[in-house]
Amino acid sequence: MDLPLVTASPAHLPPGRTQPPEPPIEVLWARHQDEVLAAQRLRYRVFVEEMGARLSPPAGTPAGHDIDPFDAHCEHLLVRTPETHDAPGRIVGTYRVLTPWAAQQAGGLYSETEFDLAALQPLRKHMVELGRSCVDPDFRQGGVILALWAALGDFMQRNGLQTMVGCASVGMRDGGHFAASLWRQLRASHLAEPAFQVTPRLPLPVAQLDHGTAVPTPPLIKGYLRCGARVLGAPAWDPDFNTADLPLMMRLCDLPPRYRRHFLGN
Repeated sequence: MDLPLVTASPAHLPPGRTQPPEPPIEVLWARHQDEVLAAQRLRYRVFVEEMGARLSPPAGTPAGHDIDPFDAHCEHLLVRTPETHDAPGRIVGTYRVLTPWAAQQAGGLYSETEFDLAALQPLRKHMVELGRSCVDPDFRQGGVILALWAALGDFMQRNGLQTMVGCASVGMRDGGHFAASLWRQLRASHLAEPAFQVTPRLPLPVAQLDHGTAVPTPPLIKGYLRCGARVLGAPAWDPDFNTADLPLMMRLCDLPPRYRRHFLGN
């Protein structure tokens, strides 16, 4: 695989915003175990310390790290601040990417622990799974995610890949009512065609929840949808992370022209 290095400039604030812009960042694919460990520490801070996930890590996992068996098979995409003569770069964003050939070695996709993905079998040869996406709280103005997506688009093209799948997690601190309402809205507007719909193994009990309230689409999910993503079915409940997970699919052929130019350069 060709693992590119991409640099990005800080995002500029719109008029009227008072907080400072994000500092310069660089995007790279982890080449050393210490870089992967830095990403796993960021994941722990976001998922466990911030969101309250209850993890069951493999034996021998160092404290303060989010590690699972799929990590060893994934490519790890990182965003970090540039190194200086005073300090190393700081990892502020990450995705992990499971390629089709690595998924075979791993025995399947992480998403298959939550969904029956049989409907996606015709796409598997050119399909990657995105997972464990997170951004440092100090860098959530948008520049980190845009830089990650640009690098992912380049990676997909270089490796002849066409489809991205993954789970978009929605917090359930309200008991799941927000997630149920979001599913109702997205089912009406962004549901994939029946041939690609999947089934959750542990469904969120949406019929028992308040699902009639209009709710805002979370920014990350909204970004996926603007890029042509589709929801593949009803949400699953992840008790370890206490989230409702919506299965999403995004195909390069569905990218709107302006996003195609931005992320793919054509």
